Amino acid sequence: MKKYIVSSIIGIGFLFSSCVDLDQSPEGYITLSQYFQTEADAISAVSGVYAILVHSDENTPLYGDQILYLNDLAADYMITGSNSNSPETRAIASVSYGAGNYEVRCTWVQIYKGISRANIAIENIPNVTASEGIKTRLINEAKFLRALLYFNAVQFWGEIPLVLQGEYKDADLIRRPIDEVYAQIIKDLEDAENLPLSFSGEDIGRATSGAASALLARVYLVREDWENAAKYAKKVIDSNQYELFENYYDAFDPAKKNGKEHIFSAQFAYGQDGGSSGNSIAHCVWSTYFNGQEPVLIISDMDLFYYSYADGDQRREGSYAKILYNPETQSVYEFEKPRFRKYIDTTVVLSSVYASAINTDIIRYADVYLTLAEALNEQGGPNNTFEGISAYDAINEIRRRAFREGKYSLDNANPQPALHDFAGLSQEKFREKLRDERYFEFVTEQTRWFDLVRWKTLVKSVKRIPAKSAVSTRNYRFPIPQSERDLNPEGLWQNWGYEGATVENPYDDSFQ
Repeated sequence: MKKYIVSSIIGIGFLFSSCVDLDQSPEGYITLSQYFQTEADAISAVSGVYAILVHSDENTPLYGDQILYLNDLAADYMITGSNSNSPETRAIASVSYGAGNYEVRCTWVQIYKGISRANIAIENIPNVTASEGIKTRLINEAKFLRALLYFNAVQFWGEIPLVLQGEYKDADLIRRPIDEVYAQIIKDLEDAENLPLSFSGEDIGRATSGAASALLARVYLVREDWENAAKYAKKVIDSNQYELFENYYDAFDPAKKNGKEHIFSAQFAYGQDGGSSGNSIAHCVWSTYFNGQEPVLIISDMDLFYYSYADGDQRREGSYAKILYNPETQSVYEFEKPRFRKYIDTTVVLSSVYASAINTDIIRYADVYLTLAEALNEQGGPNNTFEGISAYDAINEIRRRAFREGKYSLDNANPQPALHDFAGLSQEKFREKLRDERYFEFVTEQTRWFDLVRWKTLVKSVKRIPAKSAVSTRNYRFPIPQSERDLNPEGLWQNWGYEGATVENPYDDSFQ
């Protein structure tokens, strides 16, 4: 039996726990069988899986920069600013990264650390002294998190090791077929659908049945299983557990975390990762404060992205800050290039330019509507319906909130007519409009690269940006980190287009 020490870090809402393998003297250490004794032990173990989303001993957490780097920064609308001093981050931005890139390696390591923790929890919780109900719930929470981590990994790298028992470092590291990975993701999420509809008190923020259904909808969308994508999206809508905020920016207000639109979020708090850092995305988008210097992450092209919003679309000001009130000077400051707005916590703007307790939204209710709209359109065009709701109905719900029309009007007593609804579009035109809507809606929410890849428009979209001219079809996947390949070069073969690859080009002319 391996020996482990269980350490704890208290964070907002969760007890962060980690298991560290030790080859030293067993004195003072405990085995897993000794640790997993009580209900509190089981809760602590699952909380340790949640902790992977928001805490890292090395570099930044998964949902505090790492997935943002590989997703939004590697896509089209984001580049590194002049204040970025990391060659590793700049390589992601310029799409010139290779297998030795530190950010790619950190993301891989953190994902599999989380998977390892989930495996340990799933295997050992049945042995604790607790009610069967609480044990089943905790196991299903761990399965949800394992599915989420694998879903990120399979999209980034394609075929990956499928480790379902014990720790990653002890497994046979062999890349498994993509279909096999997705089958496991779906199986875990189907079990997680048995989670409670909601939580209260200190448990708010844990995975729910709605989160499992919403993630299943997204998984099936990526798989182009339009029927199941629509089915699970509609299931979330029919649960009546969620609503869109009338004010778009309320979804990112730290005072309104875990609100009616939030299906599942990475839970951040001030000071949980050292000092007053909180959500580290705040540093990258706000590191230069109120001055003319560019922060680490900045918009790539104003005309293509900032000015692409229609007049009156509240999502532009919710996603970008072109002007921002400076409480120190008691005046409005205008930036030459807008700052990414969602992670700037203006309630603490004077105490620290890095502080942010704003959660990273992993699944918002808006995604469910756009998933349903896309799935229905791909099945049969924008008039296609599923259980009484059409693709138009779904996308126009998002449009009405964006322009504060209908039930989202500023004046509830005098609702504004829905002047921005889509109608009369062909399937192809609806597809184009929906893809625009996903950009407008999800700036800095770790979806853009995933979207461009599944639409097979990555190269065409990214190549519009001169600083990213190195992009090619090889970038439809990230390289397997060389440090991992060194563990099993044959089992962890390299993706096509990167140094050391021996496989043939898997991309045909449909990949643009």
